[in-house]
Amino acid sequence: MEYSTFGRHVAVDTWGVDFEVLNNAELLQAHLVEAAESCGATVLSVQSKQFEPQGATVLVLLSESHLSIHTYPERGFAAIDCYTCGETVDPQLAIDYLVSVLKPEKVYAKKIIRGLGELEVVTPVMNQVELV
Repeated sequence: MEYSTFGRHVAVDTWGVDFEVLNNAELLQAHLVEAAESCGATVLSVQSKQFEPQGATVLVLLSESHLSIHTYPERGFAAIDCYTCGETVDPQLAIDYLVSVLKPEKVYAKKIIRGLGELEVVTPVMNQVELV
C-alpha cells in the first residue's frame, strides 16, 4: 500500500481570549481532544503542562499528526497548531472548533499545504462552528 505525503498544516494566533480559559490546562486539554475528534482525527495520546504563575501547553498526538496550543493568559494570547497527513482529516475543522470555544477578539491564520513539493501558503477561511 502506498501512502500519500499530502498534508495540511494550519497555524493560528488568537488574541483577546479570556485569562481563565487560557490558564486552565485541564479545560484546554478537554477542548483539544474534542476538536481532534470533531475533525475525525484519531487521538493517540495527550500531554499537558500548567505553568506557574500562568500559562499552559497541550499537545494531542494524532495518528494523522498533531494538534497543539500554547498560551500566554496575561496577554490574552494563544498559539494553535494543527497538522494532519492525508485527505480524510481536515485540520481546519479542529481549528474552527477551538476558535469557537476560545472566542478571541482577533484571529490570524495561515494554512500550509505540505508534501506535494514546494510549500504552498494560503489564508484559510475561518468558520466558527456552532457548539451544541
